Amino acid sequence: MTDRRSIAVVTAGLSEDASTTRLARAIGQAAGDVVVRGGGEEPEVRLVNLRDIAHGITDAMLTGMVPEPVQAAMDAVLTADALVAATSTYKASYSGLFKEFFDLFDEGALENLPTVVAATGGSPRHSLVLDTALRPLFSHLKALTLPIGVYAATEDWADASLQARIERAGAALAGMLGAGAPGHDAAGPGPADGTGSGATGDGGSAADDASTESVGARRNAPSRPDRSARDEFAAVPNFEDLLAAVRG
Repeated sequence: MTDRRSIAVVTAGLSEDASTTRLARAIGQAAGDVVVRGGGEEPEVRLVNLRDIAHGITDAMLTGMVPEPVQAAMDAVLTADALVAATSTYKASYSGLFKEFFDLFDEGALENLPTVVAATGGSPRHSLVLDTALRPLFSHLKALTLPIGVYAATEDWADASLQARIERAGAALAGMLGAGAPGHDAAGPGPADGTGSGATGDGGSAADDASTESVGARRNAPSRPDRSARDEFAAVPNFEDLLAAVRG
């Protein structure tokens, strides 16, 4: 009997009924529905609402000590089989709260984790935030970011095409779950010299940089699903061998 799969849904919506949270939930639900229709067990959808732990996230960044609610939110992401990450758009980028949360993770902590990025905004003109801000962030974290993302402007909520885009993204994420997508390895200890991706770079001391950089690295990461990454080029012949065969 296999363990039940899970989808972490991280939302940086700032109000109780934020459109960002509704969008993130809808994508996670769409993915679950596709899995069920395909005969699989409905995955557990774990909602991580950053609004509820905003103070704790800031405390973790300032002190290097992760409060329990923040730890639980990180664990929900680290042990998930897939991720939906949604933010509202501020100044053509993700919100500070969204970035601050993912700054707590060590580089590579989300390696090969299937991820759908999503964002909301007041205007369709900000739709490139998916490609200019969110994808680079999750590429740095080594997540397996799906080509399909969802941006929802205010006017899109009255358009039926938004639901179609949500269902398409959900289906893509469900496909990764059903195919046994490449797993992400547990985060190892941070670099011995205290340097790394999370360094503050603000002119502070090396000790200050290490304390903020290694919040995700110093903690004991929970176990993750053991799904080894597949070598898609394993069956491709060696070019030198082919050339030698042609030359006879």
